[in-house]
Amino acid sequence: MKLIIDILASAVSLYSILIFVRIIISWFGRAGDSKPVELLGRITDPYIDWWRKILNLRLGFLDLSPLVAIAALSVVRTILYIVSTYERISIGTVLAVILLSVWSIVSFILGFCIIVLVLRIFAYLTNRDIYTPFWKVVESISQPLLYKTNRLIFGNKIENYLKGIIVSTLIMTAIWIGGGFIMPALANLLAKLPL
Repeated sequence: MKLIIDILASAVSLYSILIFVRIIISWFGRAGDSKPVELLGRITDPYIDWWRKILNLRLGFLDLSPLVAIAALSVVRTILYIVSTYERISIGTVLAVILLSVWSIVSFILGFCIIVLVLRIFAYLTNRDIYTPFWKVVESISQPLLYKTNRLIFGNKIENYLKGIIVSTLIMTAIWIGGGFIMPALANLLAKLPL
């Protein structure tokens, strides 16, 4: 049984990677006209479209449905990991699954935000033309994110733009890395509780 669950968890991880690659390729417009990209679309688009129908997460030209699709797969992978590791279900195991599932979603969103902010730092430092389709997407995601994080960090004080991006990126990275160590350890403790 453990082998089957491990294979399923690996398949879910691979499918998540394929969806992530599909997201990145979609940012490049005409780059998606090749046969391999078309095949990738046939594999990933039905699942992503299912989320689009249910949640309708389009913000202007930005569609967040693929992110939710990957987050849901992350939750499934976490549940499979817990069942495979502990081979039993208890209240502690259920709490561990819930904790790791929530952390998986938060971790994915943090990781995505960090990537976007690093891309924005790169664009700022290299004076990239932010009006190409790819950079428009990065800009449309990074601006609201920067506004909210800078308000939390600096309050009403106006800071240098580059300083705001770097500080936001560093804080999110610290939370992401710290949570990556703390949450699995806490879930491990919960799973071992004799409940």
